Amino acid sequence: MNLEEDLTMSENEVNKEKLLADLKAVARDAEELLRATADQAGEKAVEMRKRLSGILDSAKSACQKLEAKAAAGAENTDKLIRQHPYESVGIGFVAGLLIGVLLGRR
Repeated sequence: MNLEEDLTMSENEVNKEKLLADLKAVARDAEELLRATADQAGEKAVEMRKRLSGILDSAKSACQKLEAKAAAGAENTDKLIRQHPYESVGIGFVAGLLIGVLLGRR
């Protein structure tokens, strides 16, 4: 692996973690909405709660899949770092140096 691939992998991990956090927040909000509208009667309200419940279950499933992928990615990254410790330190040093230079230019 080269530096560019490692940085891309890191960006993907950050994006997955953000997506996972967003999905969890949506699931919490949807559950609160279901509880808040539980006493609402009417055909439309019942239908909307059923649809929202289905969507919520789907989102939870996607969240679990993302968590499993993130855990597998972290495990693979750990293995890679343990196999190539000096290269990993070098990549971290270069990335830190680049970030420092970019932030210092402001």
